Amino acid sequence: MKRPVQVACAQVEPVVLDLEGTLEKLEHVTADAARNGAELVVFPETFVPVYPSSLWAKALGGWQVDGAKETFARIAQNSVAIGSPAERRLAACAQELGIWLVTGVNEIDPERPGTIYNALLYHSPEGALALHHRKLVPTNHERLVHGQGDGRGLHAVETGFGRLGGLICWENYMPLARTALYESGVELYVASTADDGDAWQATLVHVARESRAYVIAPAHFQRASSYPADFPLAGELAGVDVIGRGGSAILAPDGAYLAGPLYGEEGVLYAELDPTRLLAERQRFDPVGHYSRPDVLQLTVRERDATTSTRPSARSSRP
Repeated sequence: MKRPVQVACAQVEPVVLDLEGTLEKLEHVTADAARNGAELVVFPETFVPVYPSSLWAKALGGWQVDGAKETFARIAQNSVAIGSPAERRLAACAQELGIWLVTGVNEIDPERPGTIYNALLYHSPEGALALHHRKLVPTNHERLVHGQGDGRGLHAVETGFGRLGGLICWENYMPLARTALYESGVELYVASTADDGDAWQATLVHVARESRAYVIAPAHFQRASSYPADFPLAGELAGVDVIGRGGSAILAPDGAYLAGPLYGEEGVLYAELDPTRLLAERQRFDPVGHYSRPDVLQLTVRERDATTSTRPSARSSRP
């Protein structure tokens, strides 16, 4: 890291299945965070326009379930395409506030809109889409909603205060995906999630200690009462109150909590990240530096060429 930085980790509900409403809420939350000094603001997994909870997403696996296909269509219609007005609105928000904005979205490819991806979009203070990552493997019930991603976003980008990158939810259990980030020099590690279990906190501690990076982990918070009255699978939510209880946190490179975990309510966590603390923790362990053996172990990442959607390319983790 080049200098200290204030970061914000947002645990807020989307305006469920409402693209414009969710973007408006994101803009308000981000503006408040920027006024509080944040230079990086991070939102949870598929914040725009909803995380497909297992409570109702399981219905998409049934051939004759009323409302299943309609629900998928609603998600797709309110998803974000790269280059679309919605994506450019995220870019404009980052540019207007002069901050880095990381947003979890349901993403569609405008040329092939029949598949939805679980994606993280990183927008710079210049309004550029600096990094675009699609979740490699949808987890469990998510496979009924999301397609598989590729390797194009498995690296960190320079922000001016430190190198920023991340993975989505259970991708953080994929050792080689984590290693790809480590090899690219990640210092601020985004671990957006919908996992609200107690065991997830142990994962965050491990990732922080293994990466020797700061971990910013926004978790989704949802209540059944926030779903629209015409939600096609409303019957699946009968008798339910909280769907996702959160668990957002910010951790230091030694696994200590700087903020959170936050459960059961909306909120924004803040922390000041100090480069001295990051370097101090790497004195004893640097996963791709003095505590690595590139002569024995190497990683090759297959990416997709940024200029095409079909031709794969490869990068090695070491020269």
